[in-house]
Amino acid sequence: MTLAHLPALEVVVPLLAAPLAVLLRRSSLAWAIATAACAFSFAVALLLASEVSAHGPISYHLGSWPPPWGIEYRVDALSAFVLVLVSGIGTLTALYAWRSIAAELPRDQIYLYYALHCLCVAGLLGMTITGDAFNLFVFMEIASLSSYVLIALGRDRRALVAAYQYLILGTIGATFYVIGVGLLYLSTGTLNMDDLAARLPQAASPRAVLAALAFITVGVSLKLALFPLHLWLPNAYAYAPSAVTAFLAATATKVSVYVLLRFYFGIFGLELVAESLPMREILLVLSLVAIVTASLVALWQADLKRLFAYSSVAQIGYITLGISMASRDGLTAAVVHLFNHGVTKGALFLLVGGIALRAGSAGLECARGLGRTMPLTSLGIVIAGLSLIGVPGTAGFVSKWYLVLGAIEAGRWWLVAFVVATSLIAVAYVWRFVEAAYLSAPGGRTPEPGETPATMLVPAWILVAACVGFGLQTSWTVGGAQRAAALLLGGAP
Repeated sequence: MTLAHLPALEVVVPLLAAPLAVLLRRSSLAWAIATAACAFSFAVALLLASEVSAHGPISYHLGSWPPPWGIEYRVDALSAFVLVLVSGIGTLTALYAWRSIAAELPRDQIYLYYALHCLCVAGLLGMTITGDAFNLFVFMEIASLSSYVLIALGRDRRALVAAYQYLILGTIGATFYVIGVGLLYLSTGTLNMDDLAARLPQAASPRAVLAALAFITVGVSLKLALFPLHLWLPNAYAYAPSAVTAFLAATATKVSVYVLLRFYFGIFGLELVAESLPMREILLVLSLVAIVTASLVALWQADLKRLFAYSSVAQIGYITLGISMASRDGLTAAVVHLFNHGVTKGALFLLVGGIALRAGSAGLECARGLGRTMPLTSLGIVIAGLSLIGVPGTAGFVSKWYLVLGAIEAGRWWLVAFVVATSLIAVAYVWRFVEAAYLSAPGGRTPEPGETPATMLVPAWILVAACVGFGLQTSWTVGGAQRAAALLLGGAP
């Protein structure tokens, strides 16, 4: 039955759409193919999430070879959550790109953008759904290589430098990851994640297992831009095409967080991570430094893309802060913030792309008087900015609420004060846009008259609406995150 093969089709359809877009070579056809493939994956992700919620995890054996002999695709409460995020954002950014990419890229490169977009979506979906540690590396490389080229497509020549910097650091990260996986294979003789989890306690060489944990932590941390391994991120987000920035900001680092969660709690186990090496303490310190440092640096940025890029580094700090708690509420906060921040930052970068289209730049000076000339774009940025701060009634508040609960559960009241205080820094850098858009007269490089085109505004506002919707109705996001947290903690209440 076709329905039985949905886990494979989730990845195969966007993967096949990429060469098809190249063969047809027409930008309009490439856009239609990319959008349809991403929409199909989104529909499949929703079906898989519904099936997992109703009947439990799904195990799909490629080529009918049972694991651990064959490669397994596995969909559970955590991976279903991330599949919906990646495919949903992929669909919206493909729709958005119709007008945005046409303005930013030469006509003869547009079809290549859509091919690379499909490859990146397929790679990220594959990383999320696979149950094989080496297969994850293969999909990681598919996503990474396509990301490097997508960033290099930016019209500013500095995009090439940003892509090269990301390529170097991303390659180092992938190398560390594959060394770690190799050590696990030498210790256990298997690559299947469930089989690895079962065999690791009896591994002949505990030191090799600890070395694998260290290598994988560093490799994945480079990919998720954990401070101080985040140096590739600001330039990549600032100089990539607007649709690329939005897609990568909302998905790529979030999938890397998912990989870290899967290895820490699904393979190595809490006892090894927390007791054999001080990983929780290391994550806690790095998270605190990331939140404060990146938030303060964001305050001084004159470009909206760079401002929100540094904000992303800080928000990743909140996610890893939840992971460091290793409790039900802490992991719930990490997983729900993974999703909510993806939605929020996707909305912000899509709207900033509208400003860049009209003004030719995303500089803060272009935002002067924008509340009058581009009211829908400005209002959308304010609402998404409130979610970034964590104002009640927005998705961002839900994440920080569970972080506070996790801190209280651990008896760390100082951490509650820290979360509240650092949210005030976010108020300061979001206020810089509000002040320019609503309290300043137009000046400098003023945008062309008129609102952001509808084909760009509608996808952005869908995400803005989601920022509010998931802040008011939390049953799906929080419920899914709680089930994922319980799964990561081995079903512990």
